[in-house]
Amino acid sequence: MAPNIISTATKTVGFTKQASIPSRAFVTFLAGNGDYVKGVVGLAKGLRKVKSAYPLVVAILPDVPEEHRRILESQGCIVREIEPVYPPENQTQFAMAYYVINYSKLRIWEFVEYSKMIYLDGDIQVFENIDHLFDLPNGYFYAVMDCFCEKTWSHTPQYKLGYCQQCPNKVQWPAEMGQPPSLYFNAGMFVYEPSLSTYDDLLKQVKTTPPTPFAEQDFLNMFFKDIYKPIPLVYNLVLAMLWRHPENVELEKVKVVHYCAAVSFCNILDSSRGI
Repeated sequence: MAPNIISTATKTVGFTKQASIPSRAFVTFLAGNGDYVKGVVGLAKGLRKVKSAYPLVVAILPDVPEEHRRILESQGCIVREIEPVYPPENQTQFAMAYYVINYSKLRIWEFVEYSKMIYLDGDIQVFENIDHLFDLPNGYFYAVMDCFCEKTWSHTPQYKLGYCQQCPNKVQWPAEMGQPPSLYFNAGMFVYEPSLSTYDDLLKQVKTTPPTPFAEQDFLNMFFKDIYKPIPLVYNLVLAMLWRHPENVELEKVKVVHYCAAVSFCNILDSSRGI
């Protein structure tokens, strides 16, 4: 069951932190010299627009050009360069070729100058203030449950059976297959606590854990399985949910949209309204 989400309004001051505000921040990840920097700029502007009280830290790999770094700093971002993290080499085929670089996201557990952080992918936009998520109880890993219905899951028994944790009563998990899969989160957004000991454990385990199709997302699900707490869909609406599980989506309540689909959100909204 999802925890109660605290809705008490937080005093907001754009990206300017007050002395009374604990050391908290949003964080995202950027690699390469492509257009993905535009998504991070949009994320920074979105957080400002909803008057978040906390800054956006951008963990960048060394291959991010100086021009892109200056753009991010001009948007009020805190730019932190990190070194890449690579999984063990083998023949595993990732669901997407670029997923391999996402293991570098593990470096954000080193940012211990912050007591709590909210990670957001660069293809995410925040439409309502979510600062209250920082007040969730410590000691847990919070994220939104994923969906097993996309073709990128075709290698799994869940997909082949038509079983999805978003609608577990629609197709029952066969008793002869044992316990159903553990709850599985989408790692495009999560709430966590930086920790050097956790970071060391992550790096040790990633060196001995064979890569799987969803790369660091699978790894994080395995690592945090025992302390994972689901939070409502409104905090990470992956676009595919609009056609895979529309009965679970309350558009008027959505606070965070994850634009990881091949169609535009505007087109979907128009079609849903009969336009």
